[in-house]
Amino acid sequence: MQNVRPSPRLLAPFAMHPKNSRGRRIPEPSSATRTAFQRDRDRIVHSTAFRRLTHKTQVFISTDGDHFRTRLTHSLEVAQIAGSIARVLSLDEDLTEAVALSHDFGHTPFGHEGEDVLDRLMADYGGFDHNVQAYRIVTRLERRYAHFDGLNLTFETLEGLVKHNGPPEPDALLFLTDPEVGDLDLTCQAGLEAQTAAISDDIAYNAHDIDDGLRSGLLCFETLREVPLIAEILAGVDAEAPGIDAARRTHELVRRLLTRMIEDVIAETVRRIARAGIATSADVAAQPGPMVAFSDPMAASERALKRLLFANLYRHPRVLEVRERAARVMAELFEVYASDPSLLPASWRDEADGDARRLRRTCDYIAGMTDRFALTEHRRLIGGTPDLSTPSA
Repeated sequence: MQNVRPSPRLLAPFAMHPKNSRGRRIPEPSSATRTAFQRDRDRIVHSTAFRRLTHKTQVFISTDGDHFRTRLTHSLEVAQIAGSIARVLSLDEDLTEAVALSHDFGHTPFGHEGEDVLDRLMADYGGFDHNVQAYRIVTRLERRYAHFDGLNLTFETLEGLVKHNGPPEPDALLFLTDPEVGDLDLTCQAGLEAQTAAISDDIAYNAHDIDDGLRSGLLCFETLREVPLIAEILAGVDAEAPGIDAARRTHELVRRLLTRMIEDVIAETVRRIARAGIATSADVAAQPGPMVAFSDPMAASERALKRLLFANLYRHPRVLEVRERAARVMAELFEVYASDPSLLPASWRDEADGDARRLRRTCDYIAGMTDRFALTEHRRLIGGTPDLSTPSA
């Protein structure tokens, strides 16, 4: 076919420009129709790990209802918010979306409860961290291509995935033992695209956890009014549309909260870039802290909202009851696979492995499960599988 290069986008000088990409660990011919970051995003969307997110818990187990968020719908919402911010700031939207869409690849079945169980069971072998696991998935565990394991993403996407929450502590992450990690610069700030994905994660789950919490009946409007920002938004909704039904009131609250947070981040980021004299992506990397951030008043409101959600939703007795049952499923699955590796699929077994590698492979296999597959395997191998639907009020 004719060699048609992608149309160049007008990017800010401090954006990550695909033409300046450092490339991939395994060199590949460039695409005639897509930039390097577009190819990264597309590989992420077509990966097995991405599809599995549709049956992984966000807050509520998928059996609780069809309308609660899953890791997949959450990741799509993060990517939409991040792309909107990136567009206004003239950042590379494809790189931003690539990081946003893959940031939760490493999550286990049953949300953070599954992660806590695996971290405890692997304590003597490096522990478990979902951010590390995301890196392992895109560099090792996905097996789709003839000439390499993983997705062979660009260094910029890998660094964005690893550092989107800030530079990792030197001894905190398992992947730092990976000999290939020397290809990544882990000491400096992530690019603005990765920072945008990170704050969009916070914006998305703050908003949609309100929606899911109200839908579940574990939250109510009066409790949410304890956060002044939420009280202010609800007052505006009620003044403009008095007497609307609860579902519309919820959607108006969530929509307006998203708008307030997104606009605040854009304005604060523009201020920080100007104040720091940021002219290039290298200037971003050299900063002592992130450039993409909430203003101080919005950051205070966001912390107050997180405290309320933690106390009234994530730590609600009905949610904790389900988490305890999910922890039992995860621990018992790990025990049975670890004690008899022949139960693992053949492609996950290696008789020559030592204990550390064998247990890591067991951990990788369980971490990659969806909620429903974990329950199916528990039912097949162990029995007495607990009901993980959230108890009614």
